[in-house]
Amino acid sequence: MAKCEYEIEYLPSFDKEFNETLYYIMYKLNNKEAAKKLISNIQKAIFDRSINPEGFEVYKEVKKRKHKWYRIYIGNYIIFYTVKDNVMQIARLLYNRRDFQKLI
Repeated sequence: MAKCEYEIEYLPSFDKEFNETLYYIMYKLNNKEAAKKLISNIQKAIFDRSINPEGFEVYKEVKKRKHKWYRIYIGNYIIFYTVKDNVMQIARLLYNRRDFQKLI
């Protein structure tokens, strides 16, 4: 089977949460190495998933949505994304102990 890589699109909501998370880790926790590691882990996880983003469990939620939501777990964080045509839209980056069902 041929390898089909999807285009990756980062939504503004993800960019905002990503930047806030890195700022918190780098400046509030004063741990620049942890921030660098998180950046690397997020980039790798998204790239790896882009090869077959729909080949994973769909996030089940109460709300009905036009497109299915999927999750990627990275340490204490969860990335939520959708797939539209040949585009993997990276939508959210949330701390996994938050009540994220109300946030997405």
